[in-house]
Amino acid sequence: MRLVRSFARRLAWFAATTFAAAALAPAAAPADSAGPVWSIHRPGGGTVYLAGSVHVLDAARSRLPPAFETAYRNAERVVMELDMDDLDPLAAAAYVSAHGRIEGDGSLRTLLGAARFARVDAEARALGLPLDSVAQLEPWAVALALTQLQLTKLGLDPAQGVEQQLTTRAGADGKPIEGLETLEEQLGMLDGLSYPDQARFLELTADEAETIATELDAMLAAWRRADTRALERLLLAEYERLPALYRPLVTDRNRRWLPRIEALLARSDDTLVVVGAMHLVGPDGLLALLARHGLAPQPVAAGSEDPAVRPQ
Repeated sequence: MRLVRSFARRLAWFAATTFAAAALAPAAAPADSAGPVWSIHRPGGGTVYLAGSVHVLDAARSRLPPAFETAYRNAERVVMELDMDDLDPLAAAAYVSAHGRIEGDGSLRTLLGAARFARVDAEARALGLPLDSVAQLEPWAVALALTQLQLTKLGLDPAQGVEQQLTTRAGADGKPIEGLETLEEQLGMLDGLSYPDQARFLELTADEAETIATELDAMLAAWRRADTRALERLLLAEYERLPALYRPLVTDRNRRWLPRIEALLARSDDTLVVVGAMHLVGPDGLLALLARHGLAPQPVAAGSEDPAVRPQ
């Protein structure tokens, strides 16, 4: 139980980072883009700055692209996937304890099968997590634990990530933070996968060990310069490997969030909305959904003092 709680305390940070936070915008951002932030304005209302986040960064690459500074400075509030300033890490442990255990006489070994169990176990042991030590946890929970260990090994830390940086700053500045969903809703999306899909998810997580460093380097570079075409390729590669996860993790959530963002546009003040960059993109991404609703997200330009130029 102690080991379960050790992992569960940090699962909240990784629930939305299972796949590297890749993104696809309707068109590539201009060369002078100041980063992955778009502004949306509805006449008579306020401005929403929609920012694509990377939830974990390392110290060397923790400085946020310039567009975040302008958007944060102009916003009266910050909205994130989770209400980060009120997040209780013990809630993740409670959720895993209640929902993340294999029912009956099953185990990871029986769910994965002997050959796949051996392959995943070899990688997990290299990260310090023998699968027999978490044999009763469902595969989705073990996959998140492996993701945590892989990213930690690379020096990536949620404390350096976009959300935590903004949470710390908003707390100091007295800016309120709101969440688009709860931790239980995030973890429930993974818990709701069938056991075969969870097993495949765990297997792919283990298989990424040899390539994750290169892939993350490419993703972070593309994210920083808002190279949405490069990010598209990264996202589609992950989608093709496990399409069963893409719909609940990305598409369904985007559709639930859209009315919340539109409601923010009806306010007279400005809001910074920060979501994993993969949520901005594709035919069902937030940028495309907003455009289909008659709005026009505009990339924040480098050197812009105020990226949201409101129509007069």
